[in-house]
This record gives sequence, C-alpha cells and structure tokens, in this order.
Amino acid sequence: MAFEEKIKELLDKRGEAKLGGGQKRIDAQHEKGKLTARERITLLLDPGSFEEFDMFLTHRCTNFDMQKQTYLGDGVVTGYGTINGRQVYVFAQDFTVAGGSMSETMAQKICKVMDQAMKVGAPVIGMNDSGGARIQEGVSSLAGFGEIFERNILASGVIPQISAIFGPCAGGSVYSPALTDFIFMSKENSYMFLTGPKVVKTVTGEDVTTEKLGGAQVHATKSGVSHFVGETEEETIAMIRELMGYLPSNNFEEPPYVATSDPVDRIEDSLNSIIPENPNAPYDVKDIINTIVDDGKFFEVHARFATNIVVGFAHMGGMSVGIVANQPKSMAGVLDSNASRKAARFVRFCDAFNIPLVTLIDVPGFLPGTGQEYNGVIAHGAKLLFAYGEATVPKVAVTLRKAYGGAHIVMSSKYMRSDINYAWPNAEIAVMGASGAIEVLYGRQLKELADKPEERAQFIAEKEKEYNNQFSNPYYAARFGYIDDVIEPRNTRFRIIRALQALATKKDSLPIKKHCNIPL
Repeated sequence: MAFEEKIKELLDKRGEAKLGGGQKRIDAQHEKGKLTARERITLLLDPGSFEEFDMFLTHRCTNFDMQKQTYLGDGVVTGYGTINGRQVYVFAQDFTVAGGSMSETMAQKICKVMDQAMKVGAPVIGMNDSGGARIQEGVSSLAGFGEIFERNILASGVIPQISAIFGPCAGGSVYSPALTDFIFMSKENSYMFLTGPKVVKTVTGEDVTTEKLGGAQVHATKSGVSHFVGETEEETIAMIRELMGYLPSNNFEEPPYVATSDPVDRIEDSLNSIIPENPNAPYDVKDIINTIVDDGKFFEVHARFATNIVVGFAHMGGMSVGIVANQPKSMAGVLDSNASRKAARFVRFCDAFNIPLVTLIDVPGFLPGTGQEYNGVIAHGAKLLFAYGEATVPKVAVTLRKAYGGAHIVMSSKYMRSDINYAWPNAEIAVMGASGAIEVLYGRQLKELADKPEERAQFIAEKEKEYNNQFSNPYYAARFGYIDDVIEPRNTRFRIIRALQALATKKDSLPIKKHCNIPL
C-alpha cells in the first residue's frame, strides 16, 4: 500500500471514529435537544487544544454476536486539552454508540486519562451520557465500573474531579459522579438514579416518573446530589469553565490569582446599615457577600439545596477564597442536617485544595425537633464541626449578628483553630438568646410570678435587659480573646483581605495518622 493510501486510510478511520454510532444516531441525539460527546468537548476546551486518546480502540466482546457491532472509540471520547490555558483531562460518553453503555474497553479508556491526570497533577472532567452497564459483557462491565471507582477514590483530594450529567446516569454509573467533587446537571435531559421507575414500581408499588425520581431539579433541591443545574448543555459547560477559574490544578498548587482593579481598601458604607434594627428580622447575606468580594462576583455552589446556608467561591484581593455564610433569609439561618453536611463537604474541599475559608456568621442555633433528631442532626452537625476543626488552610471569620450555643462553636470559632475572628459591633455571642436564657436562669422566680402577669412581664423585661447588656455585644467574647477585633462593617472587605494576606504563608499541621474518621 502506497504511503498516500495509508494517509487516506488514516483520515478515513478518523472520520469514521468522529461519527460515533453514525449520522442517523447523531441526528437522533440532536432531536432530543442533546449535544454529541465531541460537541461537548469542543465547547468545554479552548479552541484547538484537544488531544485525543484511543480513537481506534474497539470492544473485545463476542457474546451475543457483539463482534458484529464494533465502533471505533467504543462509546467514549477521551483525551486532554486546556481551559483558559490550564491543562485538564476529559472523557465524554457517546450515547450514539450502544447507548453510551459501559464496556470493559470504555472503562480502560477512562482509567487511562484518570491515571495520566494523576501523574501530571491535572483536573479530570467527566461528561456522562450512558444507559449503564453493557449487559452483553457481564461481569467485565461491572469490573470496569470498579476500576473507575477506585481511581475516583485515590484521586480524591489530589486533583479536582468534576462530573457533568447530560443524559441518563443509572445503576452503577451514578457512583463515579457521586465520588467526584462537583456534579453538574442540565435541566432538561439529565437524570440520575440507582433503580429506574419500572423497578421502583415492581419493588415498592410506587408510581414515579423519571424526572420526579432523579431529574436535575430533584437532585438540586431535595437530595443535594447535584451542585449545579444549567438551563442548557451550553450553559452548564460554561459554568464548568467558570468553576475551574477558582481551583488549583492539584493539591500541591495554590489556587489561581486573578488580578483585579477593585481596590483592596474599598469602603462600603451600605454595610453599616444593612443589618435590620429588629434582631429577628431577615436579610439576604448574599448582599453582603456581593459587596465584599472582588467586582461583586460570587460563584455559588449548591444554590438550590439547604438554602439556610450559602457556600461558594469568589476572589478577594485577587485571591481565590471559599465562602461559607449563614442565610437569615431562609429558616432564620439556623443550622440543620442538610445545611451542616452541605457546608462540611465544601469546607473539606477547600481545605484539600489550599483555598482559604471566609465565614460570615449569623446563626441562632441548630434546628430543634424530632424530625431533625431522628435524621441524625447530631452526626451531621458534627461533620461541619469536624471539617472546620480539621482544616489547616487560612480561616477568617466575621460574626455579623448572632452566634448562639453549639452553632457558634461549629461556625469557624476560635476554638476550632480559626486564625482571625472579627465581629461587627452589633454581634451577639452567647449560649442562647435573652428570652431563652431568662427561662433557664430565673425559672423558679418566673414560676412564682405565674399568677402576676404584670410583675412577671416587668421582671422578664428587666432581666432580658441585663442579659442583653452583658451578651448582646461582641465585647464580652473579645475580653477573653475569642474575638480578635470588633470592626466597622464598612471596612469588612479591607480587613478580611488584609487578614488573608497576612495568613498567606500559614503552616499548620495535624497529628500523624492513616486517615481521620469523620462522623459520616
């Protein structure tokens, strides 16, 4: 065969591989409003940066005459490229080939890019669109899942792992995304579940649609499995690119610095009046976040789940930071099981990847009731406590209004090795609020005044005033060094950035151990 013919053969095979399951199936994918695997990679990576692996690999299965149905690439596109000039490794399942089902060789391709990513210290982004295991391959398909899961586990905390769900993700397929750091879903065509509606009906008798069982909205609001939901695939991929701008490539690197023209010493007079006079009145903590971060740009994580706490990324003075903030606008900012595990997971991610933590505190306590106790709020609250106590990255906290009881301790308190703790002058740091404290401290006297309502009301008012004079300010905590400084709200941005700059060379350590035993 002449050299020119060999070149032609190569180009023909490349063209065949790029068609996946064929034009007819590509058209069917588009009719569903879905992009193909290659189109997704093109949107994700910088133009012209993609380098592909294993384009000519095919499956080895001969069961059920499978040798008659081979496709170059075997249902997944893998390789590496760049996002804003920074190297990442990617794989995208191709639904046009056998429904994107997992084969032994597909797993081999995915494992190859994951291994390479670990060697060079680069993030891995996986785009899922698969009907699950390739049944014809039996246990070999299941072994492929296991190989991927093990690599997800070993890579955890070493390189960022991002999953995007752009179609079905069912059965064993769901566990790889669940083991990664962040999950993105597109609103219309993506879903995740262990068992589908038909199996649910057979086993439990419950009638449920695919969307209600495992759609993007369900996982974004109820289960918390999904961290981000995009209206379209294009929007979802753009969000992935944006997220990568806050993350380092691996656990040995510092997060990226982004130069800004936003002055470090910018004064925000609006913060001096943002807290309502009524200590029980709500406000939106995101108004404070947007005011103090660079250029008002805050990238929220888990925005639709456990809305009583806010977490996300921003830049402050050009430095990438993770922000955790109680949200008085939702459930008065109280901590519950979902909020605790949401924040704990975020804190641990930031600590693993050298991202400093900024905590804004306004928390009246943990949510009481049998529902929470039966749901294990003690264990879930302990996760957040553990996460903050274990974190060795720079930690700066600001008490905005309330910090009561155990919730005060949990939220990056000084006792949890927080580095610098500020408070606004209206901050209340105590075991509990005045009304509850009076019930405990003066229970006998109140009982004696039970049939004297006027005297009882006057007694309560006097004692609450005494209690508030002592605790409804940050100075009592400051006397003991639990608050490093009481700051004017309008200077918050400047003080936090100065603190982060001072902590840039911080070195902290943990006792030597194989690993911790966080209360899961």
